[in-house]
Amino acid sequence: MAKKKTKTIQIRQVRSPIGRPPKQRQVLDSLGLRRIRHVVERQDTPAVRGMVAKIPHLVEIVDSAEESR
Repeated sequence: MAKKKTKTIQIRQVRSPIGRPPKQRQVLDSLGLRRIRHVVERQDTPAVRGMVAKIPHLVEIVDSAEESR
């Protein structure tokens, strides 16, 4: 059987969680982000998109063309 290629997104942390509510820190931990400019690749699912939507001031979605620079 051929493997299905799952769609992924890259997420970069751009701001610090210092001084943020605990729930926002938990979302960063759940995404696997540890420090500023840390990039993780996650499956593009509604759950992951929802987590990113909860903390748009702390993270950004990385464009694949931008990452190759």
